[in-house]
Amino acid sequence: MAVKAMGTWVGGFCRTGRGDLGSRRSDAVAAAGPNWRLEVSRAEGRSECAGVCAKPVEGVKPVEDVKPVEDEDLSSAPPSSEVNEGAGNRGAEQQPRKLNRDLPKPLSLTDLTVSSHGSNVRVAYQGSPGAFSEAAALKAYPQCVAVPCEQFEVAFKAVELWLVDKAVLPIENSVGGSIHRNYDLLLCHRLHIVGEVQMAVNHCLMALPGVKKEELKRVLSHPQALAQCEIALGKLGVIRESIDDTALAAQLVASNGLKDAGAIASARAAEIYGLRIVEEMIQDTSDNITRFLILAREPIIPRTDRPFKTSVVFTLEEGPGVLFKALAVFALRSINLTKIESRPQRKRPLRVVDDSNYGTAKYFDYLFYIDFEASMAEPRAQNALSHLQEFATFLRVLGCYPMDTSL
Repeated sequence: MAVKAMGTWVGGFCRTGRGDLGSRRSDAVAAAGPNWRLEVSRAEGRSECAGVCAKPVEGVKPVEDVKPVEDEDLSSAPPSSEVNEGAGNRGAEQQPRKLNRDLPKPLSLTDLTVSSHGSNVRVAYQGSPGAFSEAAALKAYPQCVAVPCEQFEVAFKAVELWLVDKAVLPIENSVGGSIHRNYDLLLCHRLHIVGEVQMAVNHCLMALPGVKKEELKRVLSHPQALAQCEIALGKLGVIRESIDDTALAAQLVASNGLKDAGAIASARAAEIYGLRIVEEMIQDTSDNITRFLILAREPIIPRTDRPFKTSVVFTLEEGPGVLFKALAVFALRSINLTKIESRPQRKRPLRVVDDSNYGTAKYFDYLFYIDFEASMAEPRAQNALSHLQEFATFLRVLGCYPMDTSL
């Protein structure tokens, strides 16, 4: 099976063979050009393998065969204010609280039109003012204009349409695990990871002033926040109600005057919406860390003057030990893996294998997302991905970016 490689991740990636391992690679593999694009073609078809600054290759069909999220995909979900209609009815007799704050309105799909903005860095995040994602955006860019968005997809599109300069979105949490939706969106959109932010999350239980914790019958928050506070909520014996984001939950409690409901959100959200914190640090574990990715339209130039991390996604041929071989390309070069995530391919999730002895079997066909500690400016990282492409049917570099070593 012939493999053809074209392009390079950095200007120095013009070597053939794996001299770092003392072995010889196929003569069919060659590097050319400084355009950071990688293309893998095989005898039975061609699979696009976009690099850090890749452009679509004509005539090549991506392995996922996915289209960017269409308008109807984002508009199908009910508005956040209608998430819990019953809750609003029960509190109808309460006089709605008026919030004396001029808060920015979250972007929706209808707001994604071409518009100009000033010279300030505009950073999109999912949620309402006071959300943990807003705090992550301000940690990454303290002087930025934080732009709230209703959904993750809206934040991706806002960057693509030049409405904002960057987006800061959660990718994993030390308690709740991976945010799979954002892994899928990384493949659907042509944005590049240019940084990461790690934040310690302090979940606070809040309610209207004068309401005691024992009087709460239900608690509103994002599903991830509810899952991260399972022990505390179990002791309270309250009903859990899912809301689009933590800050919106606080806003609903305050604006609707819900005396029987509390919210789990940040201390900043309690201050913004005039709620009283009845208990702090209610998460199951004190070390509750959320990792966020910073996304932009263009990649940054990899360097070696500080620790860098590289994120890639790939698919593999069928066969025993193929995943072991894929991981070995990093181990052989002493490259540390910090994350591995597998996601079924949505368009072609099943692989059918015809075995004459046992009949036909069906297996999930997976995409593998890997983060490793190395810069694409290092020859060992270039050689590792050069080695990986020999048996990967699809390979794309999602970004090479500085590591966040602070909390």
